[in-house]
Amino acid sequence: MNRPFKSGESRDQESLLPPRIEDYVGPDNPVRAIDSYVNALDLAKLGFRNAKRGGSGVGQPPYDPADLLKLYLYGYLNRIRSSRRLEREAGRNLELIWLLRSLKPGYRTIANFRK
Repeated sequence: MNRPFKSGESRDQESLLPPRIEDYVGPDNPVRAIDSYVNALDLAKLGFRNAKRGGSGVGQPPYDPADLLKLYLYGYLNRIRSSRRLEREAGRNLELIWLLRSLKPGYRTIANFRK
């Protein structure tokens, strides 16, 4: 077969990479400490809005403040201050994808959380 261009691998090809995101984050990764720490906090007692939100059923539900706090702490520890960069990293960084369980908050949501 004579191919005029180089071709990449098929996206449908099975690979040897781990099939689960859980497998990309090692047991001693710092994001596990962030996850455990934030899950141990009582965010309602600390004054976070929407921490004890009931199911009102009106409008789109907000992000869990625990998830946004995890994102903020990750950014602080990795010197990522920009809300836009945090938004971008949440979509491509495997540690953040694991930490936020594939949630991708927008930069305005992140900036409003910081206020």
